[in-house]
Amino acid sequence: MKELKFALKRVAPVLISYLFVGLASGLLMKDAGYSAFWAFLSAVFVYAGSMQIVMVPLLAAHTPLLTLAVTALFINGRHIFYGIGFIDEFAPVREKSRLKHLYMALTLTDETYSVLCSLDCPEELDKNKAEFFVLASAHILWIISCTAGAFIGDMIPFDTTGIEFSATVFFVCIVVDQWKRFPSKLPAVTGALCAALTLASFGRDGFLIPALSAALIILILLKDRLSLEKLKEAAVHE
Repeated sequence: MKELKFALKRVAPVLISYLFVGLASGLLMKDAGYSAFWAFLSAVFVYAGSMQIVMVPLLAAHTPLLTLAVTALFINGRHIFYGIGFIDEFAPVREKSRLKHLYMALTLTDETYSVLCSLDCPEELDKNKAEFFVLASAHILWIISCTAGAFIGDMIPFDTTGIEFSATVFFVCIVVDQWKRFPSKLPAVTGALCAALTLASFGRDGFLIPALSAALIILILLKDRLSLEKLKEAAVHE
């Protein structure tokens, strides 16, 4: 299928990153005493690299599920903003299949959101299908890599000290890629300034949602300027 081939080419860098971060998550689960089955379930239903790494010590400390759920909401609250940006984009999918639409909304992550934002789909392809394959392939590989990490931990003993830093490296690579890919640096600078200011105001445990909210409001106010810059860039390439 053409849409699947196109999607796999675009999401390939993310898949490579998912492989290593997923393995790290599975290894941490195993190191905490959880079997590959639990690593599999966490990958299917939690599907959040940073949260899956954070929740390992919380699970080991017998943290109540309600506390885990609230923590997950705060850590991954930014995904709400991703979904808002794709309400109109995914509308045709919802008309055909509510279940598929729900799956696409729930599997938007930092990395797949980045891929979809820069997805220049040829006219002869169904863009919604390509978007679905991007999301599904990333989720499937995440499940496989998390489960494989736990199995590897069963067979070979690993010292997992510092392995959680792989998630940080992952995000740094994405930021660098976005900086190189897009001509306007205004969104990146806006995000960095909002993060720095809210970090100083709310601390590292409470800055993320305020930072995203502030960045979203500022970028909405600057959308006309960003659109103009995009048109100028397109004119230069022509």
